[in-house]
Amino acid sequence: MDFGKIPEEQLPEVQFALPADSLFTNEVLKQAGKPAQPQIYIGCAKWGRKEWVGLIYPPKTKEATFLDEYVKHFNSIELNAVFYNMPKKEQIRTWREKAEAVRTDFKFCPKFTRGISHIRRLKNAEEDTNRYLESIYEFGPYLGASFLQLADNFGPANFEVLRAYLQYLPHDFEIFVEVRHSAWFEDAAARNDFFGMLKDLKKGAIITDASGRRDCVHMELTTPQAFIRFVGNGLHPTDYVRIDAWVDRISSWVDKGLQEVYFFLHQHDEKDTPVLGDYTVRKFNEKLSGSLAAPIFVNQSPQLFT
Repeated sequence: MDFGKIPEEQLPEVQFALPADSLFTNEVLKQAGKPAQPQIYIGCAKWGRKEWVGLIYPPKTKEATFLDEYVKHFNSIELNAVFYNMPKKEQIRTWREKAEAVRTDFKFCPKFTRGISHIRRLKNAEEDTNRYLESIYEFGPYLGASFLQLADNFGPANFEVLRAYLQYLPHDFEIFVEVRHSAWFEDAAARNDFFGMLKDLKKGAIITDASGRRDCVHMELTTPQAFIRFVGNGLHPTDYVRIDAWVDRISSWVDKGLQEVYFFLHQHDEKDTPVLGDYTVRKFNEKLSGSLAAPIFVNQSPQLFT
């Protein structure tokens, strides 16, 4: 994932501190009420990494069985694979069966296909959307939140298009929206309209934490669920400091009423993502008294930065 990538020598100049919660976020969590125990899902963006053979996948693992191995280590996946092509029901059923064979708590979080989000740009996309929904519903209880990523040039001028599209979706469909055009965050009116609309429609707002796009760390919750896309920098020491900050913030949100967390780990080079995943799971368990299973490494747990 190259979004927000900056040269390593510039990392010390980045202000990584998370912004304060907005009044809007505090209101949403207060209205939710405190849950008995939040649902926490931690995962990666993909399972098909050959570099993970010998790391968390056994030696000689074939690509065809990468997912079979992945579900042993994480309880969710940010499913980018369906972005490039419309998912087929048969393929979804195959993926579901691989998860079912290992665990009952796994969630697939499929990205909307680019034909809907980037080519049609949400206009006249009803037919494609129906096909997308029919396919991903094959995940059954293994379907987590879907996420709609909009193009970098999809700005506030498209507000009504976005609202009409979200209103078209099933009312109970769990979806989070990621916008990247800077005007959504810089223009106060556009920002208020966007997050207010998501709250009214009970749709979530993705928070993307990338080094070069601090505006996307908006810290606005529009539902009592959080969907975080964390983009690290190759196990740079700041990756661990940032994870610690997120665990602290999410813990405070849980105290206020947060009910569900999706936390997906990205790296510009994904080869080391399981290492950061191990650290993340352990920190969540420490702070939230959780029982999430950490990744199992082929030889031994990697030496982590502390």
